[in-house]
Amino acid sequence: MNKNKEGLLIVLSGPSGSGKGTIIKSLLAGREDTVLSISMTTRAPRPGEVDGVHYFFRTREQFEQVIAEDGFLEYAEYNGNYYGTPEAPIRRWLSEGKNVILEIEVQGAEKVMNHRSDLVSIFITIPSIEELERRLRDRGTETEEKVRGRMETAGWELSRAFRYDYVVLNDEVEAATRRINTIIDAESMRYSRMENTVLEVLRDVSTQ
Repeated sequence: MNKNKEGLLIVLSGPSGSGKGTIIKSLLAGREDTVLSISMTTRAPRPGEVDGVHYFFRTREQFEQVIAEDGFLEYAEYNGNYYGTPEAPIRRWLSEGKNVILEIEVQGAEKVMNHRSDLVSIFITIPSIEELERRLRDRGTETEEKVRGRMETAGWELSRAFRYDYVVLNDEVEAATRRINTIIDAESMRYSRMENTVLEVLRDVSTQ
């Protein structure tokens, strides 16, 4: 790994049912240079959840202290609990050359895009709205009302896809994973990220 190169901050969004979680698992299994960002929350841990693995579990006072220090890329409050993306661990991973994936819904993603420009944003889409509905129903965990609500939300989310650098079709997980790997590899070779490598070679030339 090139010590002069920081990792990529990758924002990954898509409608519920687009397969984001499955794609991310596939990506992480094949890339040692990539990690998934860990969110912070004030809700209590559920059975089996581990602090620093599934979430950073904090008190409301601790969370609000991070807010006061402007330490979140984005945060929101749902059902009486805070959820947010702390910036400190992301900065550490990036400085170590790790790519960091933020799996985040569209509203939160737009907050991050407005906060930082040095990121790669990827929107996961589906082959058709009928396929999305099929996937949601196949879960067997959604009421009819929830399916309808998720379909409405998906329509709005798809209308915001223009905000993203890339749109990746998830017609098949392996193919979608390959597409995202191609994006990551190409982005890592942009001049802005390879500049130090080029300058090192030039310094070597000038000393000969």
